[in-house]
Amino acid sequence: MIVDVHSHAWRFPDDFSESFMTQAKRARAGTEVDLRVRYEDYRATAPADTKTIVFGGKAKLSGTWVDDRYVADYVAAHSDTLIGFLCVDPTQDGWQREMEFGHQELGLRGIKLLPMYAGFRPDDSRLDPLWTYATKHKLPVLLHTGTTFIAQAPLECTLPRHLDPVATRFPEVKIIMAHLGHPYEGECIVTIRKHPNVYADISALHYRPFQLYHSLMLVQEYGVWNKVLFGTDYPFTTVNATIDGLRKLNDFTTGTGLPRLSEKSIEEMIYRDSLTILGLNKK
Repeated sequence: MIVDVHSHAWRFPDDFSESFMTQAKRARAGTEVDLRVRYEDYRATAPADTKTIVFGGKAKLSGTWVDDRYVADYVAAHSDTLIGFLCVDPTQDGWQREMEFGHQELGLRGIKLLPMYAGFRPDDSRLDPLWTYATKHKLPVLLHTGTTFIAQAPLECTLPRHLDPVATRFPEVKIIMAHLGHPYEGECIVTIRKHPNVYADISALHYRPFQLYHSLMLVQEYGVWNKVLFGTDYPFTTVNATIDGLRKLNDFTTGTGLPRLSEKSIEEMIYRDSLTILGLNKK
């Protein structure tokens, strides 16, 4: 079984501002991504036994807002393969009520945060109720970390180092840093090594293959392959394309003295049982 820990559900273009959509054209160099989400298209580009975590996104600053009800309905229509996460923007009034509603009423089973896109740091004390709630209810929390194409989103808010004090104060919460924190992979890797319940995913990285080769070499040299989870960032890319990209990374070493990534570790990552790791293997 493959577990994709990072996939999106939204209405495009309804859930985005004009500014966001214009800036999103910079997401992949040389490629304009079709941001429409279609379950059938996703399934057609993934092995049949794939299980998928999906979420929307809430970030007023950047111009995106996906109602958790939409995510819950999307998941309910495909409950055999999908697990839904709620999302909150802590800069907006009523976010705690939205968190409780998404979890208790809609049945969403984790939390997605967009610190940079919304303009907050995850170690801000105003988020203490979120981390306390996640601890009490055993909800994993996945955060965007790393780069962005949105001009108004502050890079200061996305640095992986900000999860270090969070994990120290709330050590029981399963935390996933998206995209290996790129281009701050070093910070991400030393943080996941330090904290037992902090992980990273490799979503949306395979189409920058030389960077990903170097990033996973850091993972290998720091000995944290077991802390890295498989993810795609659909619709920005797909399961099959991500797997293919991962398996080709050692092509860079052909005819050189460059070290090779462990193919065994790559395969273990692709097939990692992330649902069990995150406590999502049971209803």
